[in-house]
Amino acid sequence: MTGRLRFRASRSAGEVSALVTRPEDARWMLVLAHGAGAGMEHPFMESLATGLAAHGVASFRYQFPYTERGSRRPDPPALLEATVRSAVEAAAPIAGPLPLLAGGKSMGGRMTSQAAAKGPLDGVRGIAFFGFPLHAIGKPGAERADHLNDLDLPMLFLQGSRDRLAELELLEPVIRRLGDRATLHVVEEADHSFHVPARSGRTDADVLDEISRRTAGWAAER
Repeated sequence: MTGRLRFRASRSAGEVSALVTRPEDARWMLVLAHGAGAGMEHPFMESLATGLAAHGVASFRYQFPYTERGSRRPDPPALLEATVRSAVEAAAPIAGPLPLLAGGKSMGGRMTSQAAAKGPLDGVRGIAFFGFPLHAIGKPGAERADHLNDLDLPMLFLQGSRDRLAELELLEPVIRRLGDRATLHVVEEADHSFHVPARSGRTDADVLDEISRRTAGWAAER
């Protein structure tokens, strides 16, 4: 089942769009935020929703207000985080008995965790990061992960080994610090967009199946 709906992003912002993809055998629902440079209908997001559905994970994809307006400049963090919270609230009645997960691609995942660090996301049992943006390109650091210490939720980090926004030598100590709460899955040869070069012997579709399968497996472990 696939359906389109709208919900209010925050008290001060207007409505934004969402897309629900729910297979008949769904066992979880993931509230899925897009990255900074593309909206919920970007080919990666479409393919990810399809891949997750193939492994029993329904998804509630949604727009941030700036993408709904057609802008390329992200909203202030407070509004992005408020939209995450509103999306979780909007997804809950649609999920029904399905356990809720939340997360997103790059910025969308980070905004999800920042929102959760400031107050529980009702019903959410874990957060999945599809490429956590630990630092800007060429500016290594780990400060963006500091708020993760305030989370008492399982976290799944799906990261490409060639991700220039998360050097593994910086991310791995973050994962160790989080202890049992964090799971790291490294996708060999993938970049921040989960693209792999031809020399890897794999396709981007193979990678999408890998991260979808791993997300479903991690959810089952919860």
